[in-house]
Amino acid sequence: MPTAFTEEAFGVVSEKFARYMGTPYFLIGMTLFVVAWVAWNVFAPQDVRFDPYPFIFLTLMLSLQASYAAPLILLAQNRQADRDRFALEQDRSRDERNLADTEFLTREVAALRIAMRDQATRDFVRGELRDLLDEMEERGLVVTRAVEPEEGTVGAPGSPT
Repeated sequence: MPTAFTEEAFGVVSEKFARYMGTPYFLIGMTLFVVAWVAWNVFAPQDVRFDPYPFIFLTLMLSLQASYAAPLILLAQNRQADRDRFALEQDRSRDERNLADTEFLTREVAALRIAMRDQATRDFVRGELRDLLDEMEERGLVVTRAVEPEEGTVGAPGSPT
């Protein structure tokens, strides 16, 4: 068997043929062919007709065409099913990787949230210091608080110095 006519090449040709058979061009062409055949064999002079009324030869040709078309269409469908199966396996594999990545990221975010709860935030430290200051005042310890300058006075934040 020549190398140009491999199984793959035959499959490609059969797919192209099967696709062409499903087009309006093929159906219109086949209809015109049958109409011309019947018209010729009905209206042409008797001595040039080659397939009289029951159109046995036309029936044979159409049956032959159908007997070749059916396996070619099945071959094209099988090849498409193989491609679809391969694409489905790739999609499934990609989905599994995405799921694993998402689960990993979810665990990482949860770990970060737990770690952040253990971290002392600025508001937490301020609150604790205020509580300590209030507790010291309740015990009678003299606490001198720094007086913050008012807005608009010299030395206040945002005022001209």
